[in-house]
Amino acid sequence: MSHGHKPFKDYEPGFVHVDIKYLPQMPDEEQRQYLHVAIDRATRWVYLEVLPSQSAQDASDFLKRVIEKAPFTIQKVLTDNGKCYTDRFTTGGERKPSGKHLFDQVCQKHNIEHRLIKPRRPQTNGMVERFNGRISDVLATRRYESSEDLKQTLKRYCWLYNHHIPQKALNHHPPIEAMKGWQEKRPKLFHKRVVNHAGPDR
Repeated sequence: MSHGHKPFKDYEPGFVHVDIKYLPQMPDEEQRQYLHVAIDRATRWVYLEVLPSQSAQDASDFLKRVIEKAPFTIQKVLTDNGKCYTDRFTTGGERKPSGKHLFDQVCQKHNIEHRLIKPRRPQTNGMVERFNGRISDVLATRRYESSEDLKQTLKRYCWLYNHHIPQKALNHHPPIEAMKGWQEKRPKLFHKRVVNHAGPDR
């Protein structure tokens, strides 16, 4: 496969970037938590969760829930080379992932191709970086009293982002509208109907 030509399939719904962001420690927490984020490349649809760690267990459980929540079928997942996502790196250097890593097992079970960002090229994950920048802005807007307060705010922001925030990359539509367009055009890529939710899911 030549690298100059991007196959169109990469830009259909179902190519999801997954990443983790450190959250600031809340007054009522013993330790800081982690924001796990998944973003679909074509529709910019986002799913996120605040989890206690960045362990392989938390990362793979998160992926299972992304697969469940996404209205489209996930075909490819792109992650960095962190230990929570891959066992490709050893102290002796690079090697092929063993296939036994928890995250890879979830991918295999659901026929998802797991792609890894080339080491030292984080810009490949630029879309997630930009979203994380928005999250940093949300975190900076006020002081959060508790971990629950922070969680609810992030959940609400995620809902706003998916349903109401127009994206330049989507001709100024929010992700949900972009997904509806794709669902009309390519219904086979979806396994449930895309609907507008009146408010953040509880």
